This record gives sequence, structure tokens and C-alpha cells, in this order.
Amino acid sequence: MSSSIISQIVEQVNDLPAPLQQQVLEFVLNLRQHSKKDANAWDVLESLMGTIEAPADWSSEHDHYLYGTPKQQNTEQ
Repeated sequence: MSSSIISQIVEQVNDLPAPLQQQVLEFVLNLRQHSKKDANAWDVLESLMGTIEAPADWSSEHDHYLYGTPKQQNTEQ
């Protein structure tokens, strides 16, 4: 990995609050653990499933969370 990329990563992580820095560290350690195995990208993604916190309706309302569009479904059920 080029030192430029590493510098950019460090710079971005330095700007995060401590709890988010901890989450980034855990994510990177998890990636490293799986990269040592003979796993393909799908295996790595599957192993990371559920490790990122997101709203329960993320998959159906991703446009709302990414782009601010109105929600498509009524969440008051």
C-alpha cells in the first residue's frame, strides 16, 4: 500500500471521535484476520455481516439515508 494512502487513512481517522476510532480499529483487525485465510471477497463480506451498526430499515430505505430522499415505507407500524 502506498504511503500516500496510509497517510490519508491516518488523517481521516485522526479526525474521528474516540468511539469511532475504536470501531475503525475493530473493523481493520477483522479484515486482517480474514485476509490471512484463503477467503474470497464474498467470504469476507459474509463474515462482516452484522458488524456495522445501521438502522433496521437500511436495506429498504438506503436512498433516504444516503441521499435524504423521503422514506418509501411507513415506519409507524
